[in-house]
Amino acid sequence: MKGFRDRTYGVFRRLMRMASGKLLARGIGSFGALAGGLASQARITRALMMREMVTRYGREGLGFLWVVGEPLLFCLGVIVMWSVLKPAYEHGVRVGAFVMTGYMCLLLLRHFIQHSLGAIQANIGLLHHRQVRIIHVYVARALVEFMGTTTAFLAVFVILLLIGQVSFPKDPLLLYWGWISLAWLSFGLALLLSALAVRFEVVERITQLFTYMLIPLSGAFFTVSIVPAAYREEFLLVPMPNAVEMVRAGFFGEFFEAYYHPTYPALFGTVLLFFALIVLSSALKYVDVE
Repeated sequence: MKGFRDRTYGVFRRLMRMASGKLLARGIGSFGALAGGLASQARITRALMMREMVTRYGREGLGFLWVVGEPLLFCLGVIVMWSVLKPAYEHGVRVGAFVMTGYMCLLLLRHFIQHSLGAIQANIGLLHHRQVRIIHVYVARALVEFMGTTTAFLAVFVILLLIGQVSFPKDPLLLYWGWISLAWLSFGLALLLSALAVRFEVVERITQLFTYMLIPLSGAFFTVSIVPAAYREEFLLVPMPNAVEMVRAGFFGEFFEAYYHPTYPALFGTVLLFFALIVLSSALKYVDVE
């Protein structure tokens, strides 16, 4: 009886080792396939990013100078004008830093939308390649835009720091989160508008008007603290002011009275992205790939 039990136990152990080995091999194979797929998607996106940067900025990168020059000229112009008309501080912070944080946030949103609208038409020939999907084009453009605007933000900050108009951020992590959540929100909104524009031509025509309407709703040139308390929460239902307030709170720290919901812009951007992918999938039949 004991020998039978030992033999049964031995067979059971061998079966378990075989099963676990197969499961482990299958798991390793699945992980390898996933890693290979992600690496392939990354290569496609990187190639499209390089193409986009050469097309937009030129091989010498001279076009990038305007990406930095536009916000820098705007900030310096406002600083000069404000120094003549009003004191050097507004809402308890320096005007240069206040304008820089607001305008760069607005620029990020505007550029995301602007460069997403013509993404398909500008890259229609690439869709002949079997591995290239429309979402690759949008992701590549979004990453180029994010890196370009972030670099411009850093360059403007360094220049204003050298002339004594700004100081170092008080809470860098909050600043980073506000900036990244704003980029995610901008990507979701830009992709949704672009998908709608593929389906309905009128959307592309009214998008510029829509971006102008976002200026007073963005909180880029005023603070949420000046909104009456009775309407403040309703105003914060607009996602962009939450992200702008986080950027400014991270920049100015305790010197700035900020009101925001930290996860709201990212969650709102995720919802926009979800609907954008649905609309884009149904709009693909309207894309004429010659």
